[in-house]
Amino acid sequence: MTDLVIGADGLARCAWGASTPDYAVYHDTEWGRPLRGDDALYERMTLEAFQSGLSWLTILRKRPAFRLAFDEFHLPTVARYDDADVTRLLADAGIVRNRAKIEAAIANARAALELPEGLSTLLWSFAPAPRPARPASFAELAPITPESTAMAKALKKRGFRFVGPTTAYALMQATGMVDDHIVGCHVTRRPAA
Repeated sequence: MTDLVIGADGLARCAWGASTPDYAVYHDTEWGRPLRGDDALYERMTLEAFQSGLSWLTILRKRPAFRLAFDEFHLPTVARYDDADVTRLLADAGIVRNRAKIEAAIANARAALELPEGLSTLLWSFAPAPRPARPASFAELAPITPESTAMAKALKKRGFRFVGPTTAYALMQATGMVDDHIVGCHVTRRPAA
C-alpha cells in the first residue's frame, strides 16, 4: 500500500483516509484543519486520550455518543462532574468505559479552566513552524516530536492526565498545528487560524 491513494471519487488522499467512508469524511473535512477554541480543543484532547490503545475508527464512530455523554465537551459543565457522573459514564455503552480515562477527562476540564491564557492559546503555543513542503510519505513522520514532548510536559505540569507525547502529537495532527497530509493529497493546506 502506498501512502497516497486515488479514491473512487477520483481524489488523491492519504491512504488511511481512503480506507473507510468514515475516515474519508474525517480526513477530508477535519484532520489537519486548524482548530481553535477551548471547548473544541478539549473535545479533541479528550478523544485522543480515549483512543489510546484503541483504533481511532472506534472513537470516531462513538463520537456522537461521547458528545452527548460529555455535554458537548463544554468545559465548565464537565468540570462540575462528580462521582454520580463518573458512575453514569461508566454505564454508558455508547462510549469507551474506562474509569481512568473518564476521571482524566474530568480532571482535564478542571485543569483547563485554571489556565489563565486558556487551553487553545496554551496548545497552539507549541505548534511548530510550518514545514516548507508536505511529507512525501508517512515514513518521514515521527510519532513524537520535541514540540509534542514539550506540550505533554507542560500539560502534565498543569495537572492534565493521559496526554503523553504521542497523544500530544496526534492532537497536533488532528487540529492542524502540523500539516501531515502527504504530498499530492487533495486536501488544501490551510494557514493556522
